[in-house]
Amino acid sequence: MALIHHLFLLSLLLPLSSFATADDPIGHYCSNSFKGTQTQTNINAILSDLVVRASVGGFAVSSSGKGKSEVYGLAQCRGDVPDTDCASCLSDAAKQLTASCLGYADARIWYDYCFLRYDTDNFIGQSDTSYAIILINVDNATNPEAFDKAAGKLLRKAADDAAAEGNEGLGREQAQFTPYITIYALAQCTRDLQPLVCAQCLASAVETVPNYCMFRKGCRVLYSSCMVRYEIYPFYFPLDPSSSNSASNVAVGEYAKVVLYP
Repeated sequence: MALIHHLFLLSLLLPLSSFATADDPIGHYCSNSFKGTQTQTNINAILSDLVVRASVGGFAVSSSGKGKSEVYGLAQCRGDVPDTDCASCLSDAAKQLTASCLGYADARIWYDYCFLRYDTDNFIGQSDTSYAIILINVDNATNPEAFDKAAGKLLRKAADDAAAEGNEGLGREQAQFTPYITIYALAQCTRDLQPLVCAQCLASAVETVPNYCMFRKGCRVLYSSCMVRYEIYPFYFPLDPSSSNSASNVAVGEYAKVVLYP
């Protein structure tokens, strides 16, 4: 990745409910301001189309307009999320993106359950790791060196699953670390990426994890084309309420949010 400016935004107390619903965005990005009504008209058309089509099946790409005002868009839900939660998340994302990035030609927004973006440059099918959001559990893991090794191995396995043909860019894995601690990992690419491009994006995300999350109980790296995450509680569907590591039995703790700019 090119020269990066590191911006530590906040250390926030993030209860599980913050990441178990589609209510609150994790972050957004706005760039390339524009003037004129046609581009905004095309953006509005893109957002409406994406919300409708991605709510059924969890993924959609779209375009509207022509020439310099043409807009390209992509919407995707996390592959394990139920349809009703996916639709709700996308609806919220479109509204929030319109409010947060009005007048910008390149806009992106991340939620726990979904991701939405548009741009006047055609990004469809291309890996984009230029901007990242990283969420870091500030608590250290038990036996941290062994934990990091186990978490890294699990993330790589989930990434391999996500990049495999037929998995629609989604990988989920879990492994017992101790009799009382299970590590859960998820990797996902946007479904416009070919398997090799997906694998390259996820490899970059996995490599970023130890730079910011060494010895940490949980971590998430979110790019515009892929994401990886691990936790010591089950966070992806189907949830297992009987697990000793379920959210009701594990303190989620504090997370630091880091934003990496190109």
